[in-house]
Amino acid sequence: MKIVGLFAGIGGLETGLARAGHETSMLCEIWEPARAVLAAHMPDVPLECDVRELRSLPSEVELLVGGFPCQDLSQAGLTSGIGGARSGLVGEIFRLIDDNDVPWVVLENVSFMLRLEAGRAMRVLTEAFEARGYRWAYRVVNSLSFLPQRRERVLFVATTSDVDPATVILADEAQPIIPETDLNIRAHGFYWTEGVRGLGWAVDSIPTLKNGSTVGIASPPAILLPDGSVITPDIRDAERLQGFSSGWTAAAESVAKPSIRWSLVGNAVSVPVAEWLGGRLQTPGEYDLRRDFELNRLKSWPRAARFDGHARHAVEISDYPVWRDRAPLTKFLQYPGKPLSARATRGFLSRTERAKLRFPDGFCDRLRKHLADVEAVVPAYAIAAE
Repeated sequence: MKIVGLFAGIGGLETGLARAGHETSMLCEIWEPARAVLAAHMPDVPLECDVRELRSLPSEVELLVGGFPCQDLSQAGLTSGIGGARSGLVGEIFRLIDDNDVPWVVLENVSFMLRLEAGRAMRVLTEAFEARGYRWAYRVVNSLSFLPQRRERVLFVATTSDVDPATVILADEAQPIIPETDLNIRAHGFYWTEGVRGLGWAVDSIPTLKNGSTVGIASPPAILLPDGSVITPDIRDAERLQGFSSGWTAAAESVAKPSIRWSLVGNAVSVPVAEWLGGRLQTPGEYDLRRDFELNRLKSWPRAARFDGHARHAVEISDYPVWRDRAPLTKFLQYPGKPLSARATRGFLSRTERAKLRFPDGFCDRLRKHLADVEAVVPAYAIAAE
């Protein structure tokens, strides 16, 4: 299909779809660091700036895609809802498809949108597509299906074609292989910024890469390695943990400080997720009607659902369309990480003392040992300066 990518970010959706054989005809992205990355990797693709000023789409467009801004929908963000200044930009998609015949639309966003404001965002989306004659299907997909990163995102597929969107997004399911915690042989990811109400614990993987801030304050996760050291991953490994090649966001440094790359990576769509979806757009599978059950929505929407043109159905299916073999996280990482600082480690440990959480046996002891090791090699004046 010929693609137009709105809210393109650093091109995760478009790159994955291209690997499945689709072709991008136009991109639209307003954030300058992201534009620099897109220009570096897709120099021949027209790049528009502000979606609000986009008046038409290329006549050949068959698929409109967009990871529309999630700041107003994210649990970690503003939670202003679908009507927020950023996430409300999804309305521009409907303006454009009203003026252009687009048979396929794919949207991506955070899974929290299913619960925020009792799922108002999903209600707005589904009603808008149904009013325009689209059938739709969506599903929460976990990037852990493909990569050692636990990242849940909603993939929403809508079409006016004869193809049932359920045969694209709801045809595949696999059994994940999640190893048990073992601090002696596996790496474990967690968020050192948490520790009171949550941990983001991930065995042989990392928790969701976050977008940090638009001014470049990075918020990478920490990784406890089997040798007891605690690191934050190199940005090049963070890019790889999203399915990009290492150095993918380097071009952003021409217009912003290097730390902005963490925000770019954290905002991105995982490339192999988009590649899998692109493959199913090329060759739809079969949907098993036995997965349907009554859509009885109370405080949130189900993690998967579909509209067949007449009725809505909740769908019983996991977050894992496939399960790809992968190397242990210790071998996946290619670049030396940065030791978690003494200040960050002390702050985390102080929060765990106030927490009611249960931590894996030996975890906090290893954090204390890491703190002692870091303080032993950092001059006293540097510790004080923290």
